[in-house]
Amino acid sequence: MQIRATSEADRENYVSTLLTAFGNVAEPPAEGEGSWWSGFEMDRGLVAETDDGRIVATAGAYSFELTMPGGALVPVAGVTAVGVLPTHRRQGILTSLMRRLLDDVAARGECMAVLLASEAVIYRRFGYGPATFTQRLTLAKHRAAPAGPAPAGSVTVRQRAECGEELAAVYDAYRRTQPGALSRHPKAWQSGAGQPPVALTRRLVAFHHDEQGRPDGYAAYLVGAVDPLTGARPLTVDEMVAENRDAYAGLFRFFTEHDLVTELVFKSLPRSGWLRWLLEDYRAAAVTRDSDWLWVRVLDVPRALTARTYPVDGRLVLDVADGTRDDVAGRYALTVTDGVAACERSDDAPDLALDVSDLGSVLLGGTAPSTLAEAGRIAARTPRALPLADALFRSPRTPHCVHWF
Repeated sequence: MQIRATSEADRENYVSTLLTAFGNVAEPPAEGEGSWWSGFEMDRGLVAETDDGRIVATAGAYSFELTMPGGALVPVAGVTAVGVLPTHRRQGILTSLMRRLLDDVAARGECMAVLLASEAVIYRRFGYGPATFTQRLTLAKHRAAPAGPAPAGSVTVRQRAECGEELAAVYDAYRRTQPGALSRHPKAWQSGAGQPPVALTRRLVAFHHDEQGRPDGYAAYLVGAVDPLTGARPLTVDEMVAENRDAYAGLFRFFTEHDLVTELVFKSLPRSGWLRWLLEDYRAAAVTRDSDWLWVRVLDVPRALTARTYPVDGRLVLDVADGTRDDVAGRYALTVTDGVAACERSDDAPDLALDVSDLGSVLLGGTAPSTLAEAGRIAARTPRALPLADALFRSPRTPHCVHWF
C-alpha cells in the first residue's frame, strides 16, 4: 500500500472510488454539473493505492480563504473527498491519509485546515474541532406575523439560473465580514452554490436591496408541492446571507409574509437566534436541528492566533497538546496589547491546558473556553485564566459558515 498524490489522469478512478466508499452507485456528475465539482483541485488530491495499482481510498483539499474575527482573510485547506472502501477500513489507511494530507497542507504554508465532518467522531483525533454551528428554524406560516416596523430596503425575486454574478458579488461582500465564512470559487456559482448539492428543482432567489437600491443580501429558496392529503405546502430557504442586520431582517420578513405556503423552513442559520425576536409569537419558531458545521485544525499556532483581532487586552499562556503533530504541540504565550496580538513559544507556567482540537473550537469565537472547561476538555491552571480566555476569544459576530464542500 502506498499513499501518493493525484493528477488529472486519476480523476475517473478517484471519483469512482469515493462514490463507492460512500455507498453511492449513481453515475458521477459531469464537470460543472454539481457543486461537489466546484473548483475541484486534482493536484491537491491523495489516494491510497495497492501494489497492483488499485485505488482503495481518497482524500483531497480545496484552496479557500477563511474569514477571521476582525476581517482578516487567511488561506486554508478545505479537506474534502475523504473515503475508504468498505473492504479496506480499520487497517490504518485513513490515519495515513490524514497525516500525509496535514503534511502537504503545512508544506503549502497554510496555517489551518477546515472540513465538514460526515461523522462527528472521526476527526477530533486528527486535531480538528467544531468551530461553527448551524441551526434549522421551522415555523408555521399562520403564526409567523412579524413584530414591529419593516426594516429599510426592498426585496425582489429572480430565477437562480439567471443571477450567478449578482449572487457572487453579494456573497463575496458578506463573507469578508462574517467570521467563519469561506471564499467560493467562481465555478461554484456556475454549478449551483446556494442550493443543495443535489438540486432536482431550480431555486428562486430573493434579493434584498438597501435604500439606494444596492443588493446587500439574498436568500435561495424553493416552494414545495402541495400535499394532496393535508394541503401542506412548505417554503424552504436553503441559504440566506446578508451584509447587515436590515438585509437579514428584511429577507426574513419577506418569507413570513409569503402567500400560499403553510410552513417556513430556514435550513442554515447561525446560533445567535435573534430572528425569533422579530416575530409577534416567539414560540412560533422551533429549532428543529442544531449541529456542528465547520471544523478547524490549527497547524501553526502563532499564525492562527495572530490572524484574528481580540476585544480586550491580556496575556495567556496556552499549553497545547497535539497527538498527531509534534511540531504543533507546546506552550505558547498569547499577548494582546492595544488590540494587537503577538504569539510565541514560551517556557512560562501555563494558564490553560488544552488539546489542539479545542483550540480550533475556540479560535473563531463560536465556543467559549469556559464551556469546554465545564465539559472537562480544557484545564484552567490559574484562577484568572477562564474569565480572561472567554473575554479574549469572544467574537462580536457569531461565526457562521454556509458553504458546503
